[in-house]
Amino acid sequence: MTRLATDIDAIIVATITPDMLFPSTACIIQAKLGAKNAVAFDLSAACTGFVYGLQLAVQAIESGSWRHVLVVGAETLSRIVDWQDRNTCVLFGDGAGAAVVSAYGKGPRILGVHLGADGTDGHVLTLPAGGSRLPASLETVSGRRHFVHMNGQEVYKFAVRIVDEACSQLLDKLGLTYEDVDFYIPHQANLRIIEGFAKRLKVPLTKIAVNLDRYGNMSGASIPVALHEFSERQPRAGDKVMLVGFGGGLTWGSCLLEWQVD
Repeated sequence: MTRLATDIDAIIVATITPDMLFPSTACIIQAKLGAKNAVAFDLSAACTGFVYGLQLAVQAIESGSWRHVLVVGAETLSRIVDWQDRNTCVLFGDGAGAAVVSAYGKGPRILGVHLGADGTDGHVLTLPAGGSRLPASLETVSGRRHFVHMNGQEVYKFAVRIVDEACSQLLDKLGLTYEDVDFYIPHQANLRIIEGFAKRLKVPLTKIAVNLDRYGNMSGASIPVALHEFSERQPRAGDKVMLVGFGGGLTWGSCLLEWQVD
């Protein structure tokens, strides 16, 4: 297990609210940590970003390219919500969480990851302006196009459906079933979505992490923050924990962990 910043081989930051377009937030973190041996880059997969980052870390470690990867999910969504849109702005929050994925050492073991994306429906959750297609102008600012735009009903239908698909496809790949999963840590979009997928999967809410009542939807930060809170509950050795994200892109992903007690 690494204990020094100089042991980190790579820093991956999952965020849709970087400090600036460049340098990357990962490079800023590298400088602040003194992780001088690490490559560093940002990853944009919205609310699924942390799970995407875990997959990149696993594949790089398995290939022998890296040994220790710092995966971060960090958001300041309060900066990009439209405070005049009360249907949207009240849902989001700010936060950050991180994990070190290592080739060896103690801690939860990653059994597998499943990822997906469907860009054809990306329009249901977007931040229209601020990129090279619509750079800042009087028109984009007055049109409030630098804020999150969301079709809540379409996102809800997508999320409830895709959580089942993301989890079941990963479990099939691993030769496991829902009965083998002890706890779920989903992206904290809203309570209706969590209740909807719990009903669809026939999983009691006591087996599902919920912290959005305290932090709101933190996009890429929601899963690592909830994972940290779960780890403080002293889970048992052998517990299997399903992480599942879904969000803008549209993107989705699942990751199954098996807990190991230090």
